[in-house]
Amino acid sequence: MRIYVTLLLMLICLPSFASTTESNARPASQLYRRYCVSCHGSDGKGKTSKGRFSHARDLTDAQWQADVSDERIFNSIMNGRNVRGNMPAFANKLNEKEVDSLVTMVRGLKG
Repeated sequence: MRIYVTLLLMLICLPSFASTTESNARPASQLYRRYCVSCHGSDGKGKTSKGRFSHARDLTDAQWQADVSDERIFNSIMNGRNVRGNMPAFANKLNEKEVDSLVTMVRGLKG
């Protein structure tokens, strides 16, 4: 009987635990300030000294915005990129929901 009561309590508490975990996702603007501004700048143009040194992408470039998919932006944030510049991976700092919100924010920077 104790096992059934314990299982029942776990089933009741599990949904509330899952919803609090998802609600802890930080807003994209906060994430961008924390992880992106130092290279890409507050305007997304990549004109900071660190951005120039690491060849940070101009996120406002309309041609780049037209050419790149959301999936590629997502993968670049999660896994980093060493093709054009040196972008670190953020998979160990951000969850998928947070990265999705950053992808949306990057799309909003289109010039």
